Amino acid sequence: MDRTVSLRMARWRRRRREFRMARPLQAGRWNLSWILPALLLVAIVVGDWNSSGHLRVVTWIVLVPGIAAALCGVVMTTVFATASAVSYAVLDSASDYRFQQGQADFLLVVAGGLLAVLAAWLRKRAYARLLSLESGAEATRLAVLRPLPVHTGDLLLSSAYLAADVDAQVGGDFFDVQPSPHGTRVLLGDIQGKGASAVDAAAALLGTFREAGYYEELDLVADRLDNRMRRHNQYSSELGQPFERFATAVLIGFPPAGEDWIDVVNFGHPAALVVGPAGVRALPEGTGPPLGLSLVAGGRSPVLRVPFSRRDTLLLFTDGVTEARDGSGRFLPLTERLERYLEAEGDTAPGALVRVVEDAVMWHTRGRLADDTAILAVTLAPGGGFVPPGRTTPDPAPPDYGPDGPEVTGGPRPARRGRGT
Repeated sequence: MDRTVSLRMARWRRRRREFRMARPLQAGRWNLSWILPALLLVAIVVGDWNSSGHLRVVTWIVLVPGIAAALCGVVMTTVFATASAVSYAVLDSASDYRFQQGQADFLLVVAGGLLAVLAAWLRKRAYARLLSLESGAEATRLAVLRPLPVHTGDLLLSSAYLAADVDAQVGGDFFDVQPSPHGTRVLLGDIQGKGASAVDAAAALLGTFREAGYYEELDLVADRLDNRMRRHNQYSSELGQPFERFATAVLIGFPPAGEDWIDVVNFGHPAALVVGPAGVRALPEGTGPPLGLSLVAGGRSPVLRVPFSRRDTLLLFTDGVTEARDGSGRFLPLTERLERYLEAEGDTAPGALVRVVEDAVMWHTRGRLADDTAILAVTLAPGGGFVPPGRTTPDPAPPDYGPDGPEVTGGPRPARRGRGT
């Protein structure tokens, strides 16, 4: 992919990730939003002063505070509204009597200025409100999708999240990495459906993964995730939400020593890809049901052990990648794109692969995402493959708490905590 396309992709990424609304024109530290209404005011004053009198343009001066209201703050809009009214009065009184516009038009200019000041004040309030909503969306995103370090446990990683709802910044796609004494665990998935309830379900699964992924073996982590999804649906039904959700996901377990394999549990999710010197290959597809449907299907997906060398990079993604369509409805040929990239560049670092997939999705869809898109690439760190030993039993209760934990109100008492040794 040439530099021009890469730059275009970067601009698309910025447009989708950043919160967009009208802001004052800036040149470094200088606010230049006043220039446009000032130039219009000068043009109208000069044009009317040099007119023949048969064609007066002084009434156009009512546009000046209106434009200022769209670009400037309340104070600057008030200045332009006052300047417009004064300029109108001076220009109209300087004309011959037969060419004067009259008092009615002067009142129109004054009323336009007052409305412009009101509009500027309302715009300022709306801007503050939207900034507050943006901060709330960012807090939600950080609570669900916490920032991932470049190096964690024995892995190097890179990630990207493209939300179809630019203002929400987060949806039902989720991913996380959890180092543990059993090795480093990786989870990526997609909640069925959209909206706040999908985000809530994703947060529930991630919270379970962050705890169980540290303490439990991989098969138990898979069981806990499936059980958490079913419990979440039961709780939602008790709240009067009959719609039950499920989640497709891929759970990966990297061994704590430098082995040449990984364990994979696929809950009905698109197959992850392994990118390395040998090319691109897909991991096994999920043969079991999605999270939350194991009781209906009669069991969950098995734990599969697959080869994985230190020179390979694991690439995981949601259906925002596999189901990305162009204008004619064709799906993104991701494997072909990656193979062409390997032939041209050969860089299998996680950051490089994430950028390739992200650019491919944005280019293929022309920036019009129909679904949230999560991308995660991980590889073993040089000299890694070892995680220091740690606790595998629950943390002990703080000494100032009783054996049953702290006293709480407004809900059930916490379960008795196990004592670590």
